[in-house]
Amino acid sequence: MDSTHADAYGNQESIAYNTHYGTVGFHPLVAFDGVTGDFLKAQLRPGNVYTSNGVVDFVKPLIKHYNEHFPETTPFIRGDSGFAVPELYTLCEKESVYYVIRLKSNAVLQRLAEEYRPSTAPTDSEKTEYYFEEAMYQAKKWDKPRKVVIQSVRPAGELFFTHSFFVTNLTESFTPEAIVRTYQKRGTLENYIKESKNGFGLDNMTSHSFQVNEAKMTLSLLAYNFTNWLRTLVFPEGQKQMQIQTIRKRIVKVASKLVKSGRSLYFKLSSNFVYQKFFWNILTRIQQLKIE
Repeated sequence: MDSTHADAYGNQESIAYNTHYGTVGFHPLVAFDGVTGDFLKAQLRPGNVYTSNGVVDFVKPLIKHYNEHFPETTPFIRGDSGFAVPELYTLCEKESVYYVIRLKSNAVLQRLAEEYRPSTAPTDSEKTEYYFEEAMYQAKKWDKPRKVVIQSVRPAGELFFTHSFFVTNLTESFTPEAIVRTYQKRGTLENYIKESKNGFGLDNMTSHSFQVNEAKMTLSLLAYNFTNWLRTLVFPEGQKQMQIQTIRKRIVKVASKLVKSGRSLYFKLSSNFVYQKFFWNILTRIQQLKIE
């Protein structure tokens, strides 16, 4: 789960200045499946709302869907510090959903981290040091203490540690390091958003109407999903991560000649088409798909 920005110009409905991005536009909220890369949900929002604005209402239907249709699985939510709101933690705990959400640093968390890793002289100044700890912590607005994982990193040649903090309800079977590594996989979400923008015009907000722009955003993400299903279902291993620009070049924007034979029309590919083997391989795999 993440938020992103879509630049807009003129007098479009609900555009506003966003101080984080430093530009005028919209501030969409998006959710993707971290395993498959599928788009799950998006909500267009005015540009000046905070990251977590409406996040609980945004997530509730997704959680309900997974709990009803996939009861054998446990949903898992990752989010950056913009989503560090106790209402989201409470919802996840109530619905048996795992979460790892980054926390913004504060004086209390810094003191807690320094108790574990005081800034003493490094044993080897040529190596970067990594340490992972866990502790119970309760912020002022929280209704109860929660587990917080602390990552302490001291770059080679440096004296002081840099600390990062993550709140989670993952059980003791997960080590602090494993929890941090799990959170770091969230970086793939930024790649999904980037492809949605560059390949499908997710941020192409050209209408004056807010509702029209939201509909266009949803259509862009549906087009992204169709492409992602194509990759997942029929692309060979090692090519399932192929980006849409490459896919269009190899199997969509293909020069051909329209040939008539009897009552039939055929597209005839050039014998010089360098991706011909790949093209026919994908087409054959599509024809072999069985819809149940």
